[in-house]
Amino acid sequence: MTTSTAAGKIEGWFAGRLPDDWFEGPPEVTVDREEILVVGALPEPEYPKDADETGRGAARRARIKRFREDTREQRMRIADEAEQRTGRKVAWGARCADEQQIFTSLAIPVMTRLRMSERRTLDTLVGAGVARSRADALAWCVRLVREHEGEWIDQLRDALVAVDEARATGPSPS
Repeated sequence: MTTSTAAGKIEGWFAGRLPDDWFEGPPEVTVDREEILVVGALPEPEYPKDADETGRGAARRARIKRFREDTREQRMRIADEAEQRTGRKVAWGARCADEQQIFTSLAIPVMTRLRMSERRTLDTLVGAGVARSRADALAWCVRLVREHEGEWIDQLRDALVAVDEARATGPSPS
């Protein structure tokens, strides 16, 4: 099964498994090798007529908190089912207008080999107080690339999906 096929199957399973009244529309389901992230849109609360943006933001955050608390037990049951089916952990989140909160998410350690010039870059970030450790500095660098080159990264990700789809429809090795 290709990555895109696996992700589509997982997304479909969540669409069928989640209660219809949890989110406005289908949730956004993001899948990688270790984790599934499910983020759904919640309806905006009704605001008092004189509510300013600070009050609206507080109401949206409270709506997300209420959803998290009210659905915790059922979300954990669904996460356990999904983990048994896929071998991946499930993270949850909710969005209300422009407020979003991810409730649980894995921080997966990765191993890399760096040459001295690369280590010096990380050590400079640590020494300057930008990061607490080399690991934090490397995570900071990845976030910076994502922020500044996000569109390019998305194009690469789309290209990988196309490669997976082409492999799936091509001849299979003997």
